[in-house]
Amino acid sequence: MIQAIVMAAGEGTRLRPFTERWPKPVLPIDGRPVVATLVRGLGAAGCDRVTVVTGHLADQVEALLGDGSAFGVPVAYVRQPRRDGSADAVRLALADGADAPALVLAADHVFAPGTVERFIAEWEGAAGAVAARPGGPPLDGRIARAFADPDALTGVPLWGLGPELVPFLADLPGPPYELADAFGGALDAGLEVRGVGVAGTRDLTHPVDLIRHNFSYLGDP
Repeated sequence: MIQAIVMAAGEGTRLRPFTERWPKPVLPIDGRPVVATLVRGLGAAGCDRVTVVTGHLADQVEALLGDGSAFGVPVAYVRQPRRDGSADAVRLALADGADAPALVLAADHVFAPGTVERFIAEWEGAAGAVAARPGGPPLDGRIARAFADPDALTGVPLWGLGPELVPFLADLPGPPYELADAFGGALDAGLEVRGVGVAGTRDLTHPVDLIRHNFSYLGDP
């Protein structure tokens, strides 16, 4: 079985003024809160528990998702008091009962049907996996060297964290403490990390994205 850790603590500063009133994960894509679509998809992909790491306006995210029964998967919560990076969020989730193997995702992305299932299948047998957009560095199914900048490789906030990778979350440089450094340490130690091409993602980054992903009939703004 596999779990999921969803990072939903950020302030969404580039989406202000909307995120001064609502946390980014509850804003809509296709008229539905983005985190609700994400969690429902994780349940459909076979995840047996989702831990949501909340922070900014946490009560709204937690009230929306509840215990997860409406989305087909149990949902638990842990709060990140300081925005100390993606690896810090994962460490908090693991300390609160989450377990590897786990998908790690950002709460502001949705994926095309079948994407998460394919990612899990291509990760199988490796210590970890990272997602990459088409047009990025070429992927042959195995990442051969460590990377310092996650955007240089992925650009897609979707990682596969196996049990062998968990020790590499400790003693990272920072803050912020980032998953890129943990995966880089694992690669340096000789662990296998798969690269999986992922297309068809949508996310909320700027205010114009709310128009693009909810009023597509208006055309690109």
